[in-house]
Amino acid sequence: MSDPGGSSRESQLLAKAAQFSFRARMDKKTNQGPVFESASGSVVRDVNGREYLDFNSGQMCAALGHNHPTVVAAIKSACETMLHAHSSHYNVKEIELASRLGAIMPRPLQKSLFGESGSDANEMAMMIARKYTGGYEIASPHISFHGLSDATRAVTFSGWHANHGHLPGGSYAIVAPYCYRCPLAQTFPACNFACLKTSFELFDAQSTGRPAAVITEPLFSAGGVVEPPPGWLKELQRMCRERGMLLILDEEQTGLGKLGQMFAFQSEGIVPDIVTVAKHLGGGVGISAVTTTAEIEERVVSQGYAATHSHANDPLICAAGVASLDVIEQEDVPAKARAIGARMRERLEALQQRYEMIGDIRGRGQLMGIELVRDRQSKEPATEEGRAIGQYCFERGLIFSIRRNGSVLRFVPPATTTPGQIDRAMDLLGDALERASARA
Repeated sequence: MSDPGGSSRESQLLAKAAQFSFRARMDKKTNQGPVFESASGSVVRDVNGREYLDFNSGQMCAALGHNHPTVVAAIKSACETMLHAHSSHYNVKEIELASRLGAIMPRPLQKSLFGESGSDANEMAMMIARKYTGGYEIASPHISFHGLSDATRAVTFSGWHANHGHLPGGSYAIVAPYCYRCPLAQTFPACNFACLKTSFELFDAQSTGRPAAVITEPLFSAGGVVEPPPGWLKELQRMCRERGMLLILDEEQTGLGKLGQMFAFQSEGIVPDIVTVAKHLGGGVGISAVTTTAEIEERVVSQGYAATHSHANDPLICAAGVASLDVIEQEDVPAKARAIGARMRERLEALQQRYEMIGDIRGRGQLMGIELVRDRQSKEPATEEGRAIGQYCFERGLIFSIRRNGSVLRFVPPATTTPGQIDRAMDLLGDALERASARA
């Protein structure tokens, strides 16, 4: 989508990018436009002035809306007071953010530790579990995503492993509850959670006797917008407790109102041992958090656990975190998410009635997805068609993610998204599906 003339500002920027920018991106390795320059609400703009509906909320970090004025004001205030603080000492904004997180977490979760990214938080959570239990082994479902640092890549099984060499040991994949494509060819609820029973039988056989934790998403986002069936999380927690393992819930893509509740796990009536949050916690600024119990914190700190980064507790990012919680609570983001999800599902179900290619509709609130198939009986993945649909929509100003090699389209509209914007996006998706179906 770059300018073929080579004289535009975009072309000049792309030429610099080709020379100086490292291209190790998740979904794009080519040196092509657009080059984004500004954003507000649910819209981003490139250097040519073209607007795009951002139904991926950036890297899912702008789920409150790009450049939310409450967050911008908090950042401006921090710039005038204190940007950075020594991480060994408390600062006002850090304490305020920890207090606010403690207030919205169900008890006994109340102690928070901050990082700068989702990978940071998940690494810290896994190390806390290892320190607390004295174990080392950590399991995660086979469609999970927990980050792309070495430690988190080792428990990320939805992709991004190829040609990365030896990863840290002590990591195990368990069978995910992907009911639409059950790896065990079972049907819920008759299966009675066969995926968990099989997984732990295999885990027990492979374990060296030092289990520490299971880390999982309550809804698998990057793995294909796959939601576990009712009761799966509760049964998982029970099986973890039988083995002295902690349950870590990675709510970085699902928590803080995005799915229509403050945390996705609340729909299951459980409280995990550790929760991680990130993404829109900073309203577009990089910050993450690990929250656990006072009892867990006391044990691991007494054993010498320390974790920090140079900017992990900075007043700037903590101020953004506080402002984000202000927005979530004062604007009732969970209610906005429920309304967005209801309208998205209504439009997607209408498209499903019209196009055989939509095999399944999944998700809640602001996190919705469709799985594309060539035939609903065989469920053959429509990967090429999905990639073509994604490209068609992108070229016409709609951004969303393509997962599972093209067969799953993931939509994450910001909380600022209006019904009219949803309808525009779904109309465009319908055009793309019509085109793809005609070629099939």
